[in-house]
Amino acid sequence: MDSCKIERLEGRVNGAFVSRPDANETGVAVLSGSSGRVDIDRARLFAGAGAKALALQWFGATGQSPGICEIPLETFCDATDYLISRGCRRIVFVGTSKGAEAALLVATLDPRVNSVIAISPSSVVWGNIGPGKDGREWPERSSWTWKGEPLEFVPADPTWERDYRDGLVSYRSFFEKCLGTDEQTLRRAQIPIEKATADLVLVAGGDDALWPSESFARELASRREKGGRPLSLLVDPEAGHRVLLPGETTPRSSLRAHGGNDAADARLGLMAWEAIEAALSPKD
Repeated sequence: MDSCKIERLEGRVNGAFVSRPDANETGVAVLSGSSGRVDIDRARLFAGAGAKALALQWFGATGQSPGICEIPLETFCDATDYLISRGCRRIVFVGTSKGAEAALLVATLDPRVNSVIAISPSSVVWGNIGPGKDGREWPERSSWTWKGEPLEFVPADPTWERDYRDGLVSYRSFFEKCLGTDEQTLRRAQIPIEKATADLVLVAGGDDALWPSESFARELASRREKGGRPLSLLVDPEAGHRVLLPGETTPRSSLRAHGGNDAADARLGLMAWEAIEAALSPKD
């Protein structure tokens, strides 16, 4: 029988805290992508493995930006504060897509983060998805701020023409086209993962139809290796944007193409889970 206790959170930290009576001292911040979902089901997986898990709502709650627009990265530092307040001594961030973008950035800014599992990550900062607190989506702004200042980002290319896959819009070509901007802009928008002290696991599918996460992951790994920091790079050429951890299933409704297939997405998820279990293990 599932003995997980779920506590709903509102205020400085929003989302749900999931734990079991026998939980260890590892805390996991679970960051979903642009869906804004409070991923309680995924948090339950981590709680079932012995950790205390926080399924974080980082936009869309009362007092937060309604879209991914100039989100204060301090939001994620607050999540670390909360996990520490609940007795966690090891902090792990597990982020998917835009959540992975956030997790990687936070690891470069907050040395209390011990490990990051970045699923379908980006290697650069992107512009907003949806409106900011002012209710406006345009002009384009950064997805993130730090100490009140927006981070540099790769701007959208307005000349992109929609691409389709299986009747759904595939945004991969959009992001690839945007990466054709000048080198100076790309350098300024890079996530400086070489500055992070956290252990790093990068998980990406080669058939990602939303953005080129395998290329992003390999770029992050290359820059990380130059800094001599430990990392794991897990790639399946047939997997897509949605990586399925053990027990997870693919949602049947979608407005965007994600690529991959259930078998490959689950295969990569199993590889990722092995790395996650290692990251969750309390260290001496």
